[in-house]
Amino acid sequence: MIPEIITAQDSLLYVNTTDAPIVRDALVPGVHVQPLFLDTQQGIWVVRVTMDAGITLPTHFHTGQVHVWTTAGSWNYLEHANEPQTAGCYLYEPGGSIHTFHTEQGTEFTTMVIGSNVNFDQDGNFVNIMDAGWIEEMINQMSKEQGLTNVKYVKGTGARIQTVD
Repeated sequence: MIPEIITAQDSLLYVNTTDAPIVRDALVPGVHVQPLFLDTQQGIWVVRVTMDAGITLPTHFHTGQVHVWTTAGSWNYLEHANEPQTAGCYLYEPGGSIHTFHTEQGTEFTTMVIGSNVNFDQDGNFVNIMDAGWIEEMINQMSKEQGLTNVKYVKGTGARIQTVD
């Protein structure tokens, strides 16, 4: 029997990644991001990322869980160089993990992050905090700077499709 209390859904909330624009050089040069789901109140962000060859991101600490599905290329954490993530790999990271992302040949993956990344420079100094709100602001700003239209993502809490024009 269908429960009496249900959430009505007039339409599906989705992003077609094959025709939605990708924000180029979003985090650093060579890192390209396609937002899928951003919930600033719950602290959850889901993004599709492509990276050019030779990218090393800042060392970062995760305040919550991370799920990563690699779909092309390969990458590894410098701290775990003997455990590369290649196309088809799924990686779970518990909150509290700290590492440095690197790709030699370039890669593509989709990641769901709960919480934030606390980023540090090469000397261990604090750089910034990346969370769903920071990602949303960056996507909005970079989309406008790059003249992108129809950048869509599902905006969490009160879920709806958000379009950046």
